[in-house]
Amino acid sequence: MLNGQKIAVVVPAYNEEVQIALVISSMPDFVDRIVVVNDRSTDETARVVERYIAEDKTLIIELKPFPNEVVPNLYNRAEQVVDAINRSEIKHYIPSEVANKYPERDRIILINHLENGGVGAAISRGYKWCKDHAIDCTAVMAGDGQMDPEELESICAPVANGEVDYAKGNRLIHASAKYVIPKIRLFGNSVLSMLTKIASGYWRVSDTQTGYTAISLKAMHKVRLHDIYKRYGMPNDLLVKLNIAQCTIKEVEIKPIYEVGEKSKMRIMLVIPTVSLLLLRSFVKRIYIKYLLRDFHPLCLFYHSSFLLGLAALPYAYKIAKAFATGQIVHYEPLFAFIFLTTSSFQALIFAMWMDIQDNERLFKSASE
Repeated sequence: MLNGQKIAVVVPAYNEEVQIALVISSMPDFVDRIVVVNDRSTDETARVVERYIAEDKTLIIELKPFPNEVVPNLYNRAEQVVDAINRSEIKHYIPSEVANKYPERDRIILINHLENGGVGAAISRGYKWCKDHAIDCTAVMAGDGQMDPEELESICAPVANGEVDYAKGNRLIHASAKYVIPKIRLFGNSVLSMLTKIASGYWRVSDTQTGYTAISLKAMHKVRLHDIYKRYGMPNDLLVKLNIAQCTIKEVEIKPIYEVGEKSKMRIMLVIPTVSLLLLRSFVKRIYIKYLLRDFHPLCLFYHSSFLLGLAALPYAYKIAKAFATGQIVHYEPLFAFIFLTTSSFQALIFAMWMDIQDNERLFKSASE
């Protein structure tokens, strides 16, 4: 436990038979549960974890699923509905099996996916187990050993102390970032971080691709965990969902770690376009849900105006480009119309972004707070 709060760490693992032992053996003592989600590995990952389960003699508090039973009464119909949803939603996840004979009493939990789902699917399945067992703070550590266990307390503390709903590591602010992080990854991370700022509404976050995070039980109940993006865009998608749910967030400086025996499975040049498209859809969803359906905000009008004005400028841009290409004289009408529409579109976009920044500032907690 940490500050009286139950702590669990979800470890997504795919073909990590070499590194998974390092992750489990170096886990700090304050961690109550280590939830390894084996994403249909083709190596001995599951066997290694099972050996650790058999050898582990740690005395821990027994946990039972759905401990906070809802007792029906005249006024808690809403709570009854939510409880029924939580108990039945496992059908929405990748099919899986809990390998433990005594999962309520074991510190190390092994969940085996019956089909490969991706890192996001593995994390969301681990989140589901932790939510069902009322874990107060759930962290994520990769199964490849790229996260320093000594930094886990600093990641979990803001959540365990009740400061924020979600805490994430930030490697980009570490002094060694530009020297240690491979250049192609630094470039990809920077591009996706910029796009994630716009899509998520958390304008002050960076290093959005880090998986070293911690989330509160309250936040897990606010987000549809099974709907989280199932592959490498999972951290980006989760940030959008957390913002829609009005969750507070904090970043913690962590060190970048490479060359500890890990073998990266991510292809950055394939991930960038895929995640960029995901972020575009997520941005539109956030604006509609948060600023139109739930609570109207003028920034929704400005974003729409920017898009419509930009769209209206396209025919004039075509006419001007065609005139230049054919050597014809460009008339004043399309030129002035194009300038007016593009300038108005840009101004509306700036106003919308400024309002978005101001509205979401309250959700981001700086390191000094």
